[in-house]
Amino acid sequence: MASLKETKTRIASVKSTLQITSAMKMVAAAKLHRAQQAITGMLPYQEKLHGILQDLLADRNVRTALETPLLRDNGSPRVAVVAFSSNSSLCGGFNTTAVKALLNELGALEDAGVQREQIDLYPVGRKVAEAARKTGFIIRRDASSLLDKPAYEPAAELARELIESFEKGEVGRIVLLYNHYKSNASQPPTREIYLPLVLPETVAGPVDDDLIVEPSRKEVVEELLPKVLLLKVYTVLMDSYAAEQAARTVAMQLASDNADELLEQLTLEYNKRRQQAITSELLDIVGGSLT
Repeated sequence: MASLKETKTRIASVKSTLQITSAMKMVAAAKLHRAQQAITGMLPYQEKLHGILQDLLADRNVRTALETPLLRDNGSPRVAVVAFSSNSSLCGGFNTTAVKALLNELGALEDAGVQREQIDLYPVGRKVAEAARKTGFIIRRDASSLLDKPAYEPAAELARELIESFEKGEVGRIVLLYNHYKSNASQPPTREIYLPLVLPETVAGPVDDDLIVEPSRKEVVEELLPKVLLLKVYTVLMDSYAAEQAARTVAMQLASDNADELLEQLTLEYNKRRQQAITSELLDIVGGSLT
């Protein structure tokens, strides 16, 4: 059984740990609040733009007039995988889920006949980058620095690089893997095809004859398409970042609760042992006075 001094040392250690976990929870909660504001304001905008683009692309005449390669299979067997995680630990199972999703995707690609050397990895997050290096696949670019201070322009730069590689025919498919911020308690893994753009069912003529589009549907699509693709990468970045902060907030809350419970148990044990020690000393004193 631990001595009185050892128990007191453990109590001090747990108190110190509790201060750290509480501080980390407060920091993560503040970051989560900012990320929530960003993603809740941006996600509907991105989804609306994408919906408008899909509606316009449902017009067969518009598709026929477009010359962009972003809507078509370019025939390249290469696949680019952009995987998101965090740059640090202490966020529950967030990184474990992200790494597992990446490994599952790589395994599925190999099972589908894609050669190892035909897969390019773009890790966004040091944890998934470390896992990617261990796999032996080609890391085309480590974009973990995007998480140091998430912003639109660095994310758009990555998007431009991905778009350019697809337009040149260097890759035939680009996949996004990230944890979606559904709620503070749920960050499910999500897989999306970034390019080629998933197209809706076509119709013979305009989707809505009453809709007036100026200067023309074709020109609007040509202007809207790159904006949607650039914004998509930034939206996914912020979505993953919000999920990370939510996971960290919950993890630190659980750690703080466990520390409180352990502190209560240790304090009770310390008081009992201290009471026993005092009682023993009193008995020794009383016994000594009677002899």
